[in-house]
Amino acid sequence: MKKVLSGSVIALIISVLFSVSMKAEDKDFSISKGVNISHWLSQSNVRGERRAAYFTRDDVEFIVSVGFDHIRFPIDEEQMFDTKGNKNKEAFALLHNALGWCAEFGLKAVVDLHILRSHNFNAAVKPLFTEEAAQERFYDCWRKISGELKKYPLSMVAYELMNEPVADDPEQWNVIVNRCAAVVRKLEPERTLVIGSNRWQSYDTVKDLKVPDNDKHIIISFHYYNPFLLTHYLAPWTDNRNYHGPVHYPGKLIADEDLAKLTPAEKENFGWANSQVYNLEKIESDFREVLQMANSKGLKVYCGEYGCIDNAPADDAVRWFTDMNTAFYELGIARAIWDYKEEFGIIKKGVVQEDIIEAILGD
Repeated sequence: MKKVLSGSVIALIISVLFSVSMKAEDKDFSISKGVNISHWLSQSNVRGERRAAYFTRDDVEFIVSVGFDHIRFPIDEEQMFDTKGNKNKEAFALLHNALGWCAEFGLKAVVDLHILRSHNFNAAVKPLFTEEAAQERFYDCWRKISGELKKYPLSMVAYELMNEPVADDPEQWNVIVNRCAAVVRKLEPERTLVIGSNRWQSYDTVKDLKVPDNDKHIIISFHYYNPFLLTHYLAPWTDNRNYHGPVHYPGKLIADEDLAKLTPAEKENFGWANSQVYNLEKIESDFREVLQMANSKGLKVYCGEYGCIDNAPADDAVRWFTDMNTAFYELGIARAIWDYKEEFGIIKKGVVQEDIIEAILGD
């Protein structure tokens, strides 16, 4: 069994590693290319030794070796806290271990509060938007997370306040996230906060996002999985599971000749994809919508999630990844691929996906 270091020991190591006084340039949280560590401290029922073994120092060393400069760590409330709000010592020790490895190898980290007990982006009922008690529990999560992580350098660790909010009215999210930001600001005035827009952090809802004024330590975040029929091809939790015909990238998602072969039911449900054209120009156009809002605030932009499921046709997926990387590079947008070693991963079933890594990391 691998020993999990206590949070206090890790904090001591970090304080020694970064004992120099903080200069102005040391406060800048700057990232470019990252990867999400999904289904570890989030969206997983695995605990104990299996959870500890899922992500190790060797993984961090590999991530650095291929050219990433940061990791996004999704964490769930139910993993980090019990129902009374007490911290789970084992889960926080794992997070501290991971951040210690990041420090060792010179990686930055975004700690993302992914799912709350009161908010799951796929749930029909989300008490976060209707119950003050749920909102206060959300804020209290960040008081406690800050208490654990505030010792890490400002240049190394950023906080993503919540993943993929889904409110009926964007103003509901605006009110809550600004209150949450104020809670963190009382504790850490200069920590970088990553804030995403309503409706699954879509690029086209960033225009509705309101963030605190005159706070330059904020990064505007969006997620991008378009075209969805390609990136979630045959994904069993989506309607795409009902489409078994070909998809293409770039160009029309469903080609004219493929459309003609569909059943009447398939044409009714997926015929729209014959009229949608996706290519580099379309991706850059979507990204510019996000940049327009962020530039008006003088803030950086971060695509915290993008990726393509392993069901998708491999050549089309690589072409999509290549165009995504081109758009990120040309427009100066930081990003983190979803994910590391699951069905969207750069490692699939233990095999390193070299063609994908080359597509997403090439300049």
